[in-house]
Amino acid sequence: MPLATTLDTPVATTGRPVAWWALASSALLPTMLITAWVIAGARQAATYSPMRQTVSVLSGDAATDRWIVTGGLYAVGVAYFVTALGSRALAPATRTGLVLAGLAAIGVASFPQPVHGTSQVHVACTALGAVTIAVWPALAARQESVLSAVGTRRTVAASLVSIALFMWMAFETRNGPVLGLAERTSSALQSCWPFVVALALRRAYQTSPVDR
Repeated sequence: MPLATTLDTPVATTGRPVAWWALASSALLPTMLITAWVIAGARQAATYSPMRQTVSVLSGDAATDRWIVTGGLYAVGVAYFVTALGSRALAPATRTGLVLAGLAAIGVASFPQPVHGTSQVHVACTALGAVTIAVWPALAARQESVLSAVGTRRTVAASLVSIALFMWMAFETRNGPVLGLAERTSSALQSCWPFVVALALRRAYQTSPVDR
């Protein structure tokens, strides 16, 4: 895999572009997620702290208008599925990562955090989603066409930042004071990368003379 690949290098997708609707769904991922938790957060009691408490609290059984984040999570899950379906330029393993992220989002919504205690299924789905979306940039980086379209340095930087954000969030789960901030920062930034990759691949396909 050549590390000297530049952003100007055309990429061959062997006739498998990224559909426009997959590009649109990937763009909606961070938008729907952030919008849901901002609106739901404003509906909570004054005791709720977005700095300390996670988004799961907003979709939990004790939340006010929990349907807002629950609906947002279902929408995010579907958007991951649509992105995976339409991103035919991605390798099967990379698309599978998007499917797993979608399943995790739907699982978090379907098995909310109870009023008291916790739900093991909810924790498992949350962990699956956090790990999957954290390693997804590195998974996509294994594909030469992604490196060619996005750029090696940008891809490596995104992979390192994503892992660092995951480690920060994992550290905060041990009674850290800013777990909510860590989770929101991580999920917001990490959910942007599928759109970056999809956009770069689509542009590269449109400008490449290969397989025309």
